[in-house]
Amino acid sequence: MEDYLDPRNAEGMPNLADSAIAMDFLLAVKTGIRNYGFALTETASPELRKILFKQMNLAIDLHEEISNLMIKKDWLNPSDFAKQYEVDLKSAETAVQIAKMNLFPQDTDRLGMFATPNQ
Repeated sequence: MEDYLDPRNAEGMPNLADSAIAMDFLLAVKTGIRNYGFALTETASPELRKILFKQMNLAIDLHEEISNLMIKKDWLNPSDFAKQYEVDLKSAETAVQIAKMNLFPQDTDRLGMFATPNQ
């Protein structure tokens, strides 16, 4: 990937972005579940404990939904290490390629690269 403005370099990016957003969401939900568990052990109020327990169970259900979606889309492979390794390696390589890109090129003229209406 040499030119981030070249449309052919955007191929596959929506899928990569979606998988990254889904993974971030999954990790945030997992953190919430852990925090609910911690809060449950710290509260003395039976009413609050009941509310926290219900919220934690809802978060666990959400975690399952997100995980299932990611597995279905091949973004997460918890039972196949080799396959997950390939997914993680591709993500890491893409991140390195993006980091190496010149985000402020001298020449930003793109005339002729895109279809333009007759003038």
